[in-house]
Amino acid sequence: MRKLAAALAVALLLTGCDGGGGDGSGESDVAVDTPELREQKAAAGIEDCVPGDGESDLPDLTLPCLGGGPDVTLSELTGPLLVNLWYSGCGPCRKEMPVLQQFYDAHGEQVGVLGLDVEQYPSYAIGFADEVDAVYPQVADPGGTIFDGEDLRLISAFPQTVFVDAEGRVSHIQAEEIKTLAELEDLAEEHLGVTL
Repeated sequence: MRKLAAALAVALLLTGCDGGGGDGSGESDVAVDTPELREQKAAAGIEDCVPGDGESDLPDLTLPCLGGGPDVTLSELTGPLLVNLWYSGCGPCRKEMPVLQQFYDAHGEQVGVLGLDVEQYPSYAIGFADEVDAVYPQVADPGGTIFDGEDLRLISAFPQTVFVDAEGRVSHIQAEEIKTLAELEDLAEEHLGVTL
């Protein structure tokens, strides 16, 4: 048991931020789609979420689009796709989001990017995305339900990027900050089987 606890502690340190987002307790009563949030999202230029129509190894979890838009069932998404778990109070998340936007600008037609915000302050999340000009789609999970199942073996530490290949398989989970566009491109080519 001590080895497990030590391993989890090391993993949390390596990933940069722990907790701070959803509490992992399941459903939340935080409203992520209000007229004010829709207006804030539109002003930030954040794209609407696009529901999937396939099958993937992602959890069978339906999440609302941050700031309004269609709900997304994660298990219906297909790749190649990056799903990035983050919250605005996480320093490494704040550094990484511009890299994800650079990747989206350069390769979004070939590899999708979806943010998954796990905080209970949707206006802060939209405000931060606006601050760094991140316009790729974002879903919200203020209750931290993504951590309730064991489908992905995610730990409650941030940031994390889940790589989903063209067949819908979770091919890799990067549980630490991705620091450069070149690093993210290399990871995508390695784990998604794409040529960028």
